[in-house]
Amino acid sequence: MTWRASVLTLFPDMFPGPLGQSLAGRALEQGIWSLDVTNIRDFAPGRHRSVDDTPFGGGAGMVMRPDVVDAAIASVADAQGTERPLVCLTPRGRPFSQAEAQRFAAGPGLILLCGRYEGIDQRVIEARQMQELSIGDYVLSGGELPALVLLDAVVRLLPGVMGAADSATEESFSTGLLEYPHYTRPAEWNGRRVPDVLLSGHHAAVAAWRQAEAERTTRDRRPDLWSARPASHPIAAVARP
Repeated sequence: MTWRASVLTLFPDMFPGPLGQSLAGRALEQGIWSLDVTNIRDFAPGRHRSVDDTPFGGGAGMVMRPDVVDAAIASVADAQGTERPLVCLTPRGRPFSQAEAQRFAAGPGLILLCGRYEGIDQRVIEARQMQELSIGDYVLSGGELPALVLLDAVVRLLPGVMGAADSATEESFSTGLLEYPHYTRPAEWNGRRVPDVLLSGHHAAVAAWRQAEAERTTRDRRPDLWSARPASHPIAAVARP
């Protein structure tokens, strides 16, 4: 069954964007996944097609109206029993992670709501039981770029998208660690040599070196990830051939 993504946005021309290229683009052409984009403004009432209004209680900015957003969602909502998760991309959401990407890839697809302005009326978020997700601790102009990021992270995990079966399991965050460094030809470049262990042909030594490098990099660059690791995972010693 084709993995289906539905995107609700005020800027439909932003899609598929980069998702039409490389791995995701080829998978889209092959029918591994599908993408349909809905313009939220098509569901706005009145001659001016207004999708937003001033916030109750005052304050800066405008807020997307719940009736307009709900009507747009209803146009793509799945039949009972085959619901895809409904995700709202917002800085106030919980952090999106590799584990989340794997969970979404294992399902039938996603419905993504791209917010704009100051935000979306909380009532429709609660009524539709949306999952609020953020791609980082910063603010963008809208949810379109986060939606592209999320979809790229998920689509590449779908069966048949990546060539090497082991690629996804050795990447950063897949095991709670950042990925080890990579090297290729030439073996010496600008006076810098590839680590000898990678040229040894000793598979156990290479595996141990990569594990140790992944642990060292995670400890140095992401102490938050390192501290979350089980205490039973000490830094690996590099085996010698």
